[in-house]
Amino acid sequence: MAAPAVEATVASALRSVILRARKAAEQVGRDPERVRVLPVSKTKPVSLIRQIYDAGHRCFGENYVQEIIDKAPQLPEDIEWHFVGHLQSNKAKTLLTGVPNLAMVHGVDGEKVANHLDRAVSNLGRHPLKVLVQVNTSGEVSKSGIEPSSVLELARHVKHHCPNLVFSGLMTIGMPDYTSTPENFRTLSNCRADVCKALGMAEDQFELSMGMSGDFELAIEMGSTNVRVGSTIFGPREYPKKTT
Repeated sequence: MAAPAVEATVASALRSVILRARKAAEQVGRDPERVRVLPVSKTKPVSLIRQIYDAGHRCFGENYVQEIIDKAPQLPEDIEWHFVGHLQSNKAKTLLTGVPNLAMVHGVDGEKVANHLDRAVSNLGRHPLKVLVQVNTSGEVSKSGIEPSSVLELARHVKHHCPNLVFSGLMTIGMPDYTSTPENFRTLSNCRADVCKALGMAEDQFELSMGMSGDFELAIEMGSTNVRVGSTIFGPREYPKKTT
């Protein structure tokens, strides 16, 4: 259980992030309401999420399947959960079964995982699931995501061959230090323009998930509609110590 002082700090940190996000949007003439702040509570206890929920926030993100299916049942059903990590195709059914109130998957990086999600949604009889195609904008082999040149092919597959999914936009992850560069964000923005033109989608209704703790303001200035903020809200990650 987290100490009350820590919980109060978490709620205050979220308010600060939301204010910074609004300011970043306003500085470039964007509607702040079009920017979704996703607190990502990787390795953090449910009590901290609950404190933010009690402060009025309803959108949350998680990176790992096991963690989100453990946490979601312990929290109110009106939470809008976003899965923002890499999703293996064989975990699609587990994720959807464990989190009935899952709103969006940010990391679809291939036809196989898209097909598994589509089939799982159909079998569960739940409403269509919003998904974002993950793009590797940095060219790092350690990063998931498809090459920018393959984005349209995968987007077209999801939109036209996965009737239980709603293709809603694109997502990218930053550099190893969890900050990105204008070039990475610009690449995703360019991909959006290409996909919208080819598929007849309106850019102002198209989601971009880019930006984390170290770069979310820059991401918003460059068009992001979802910023995934972890450590700035929750503090440093706490990983179990390895035993020898």
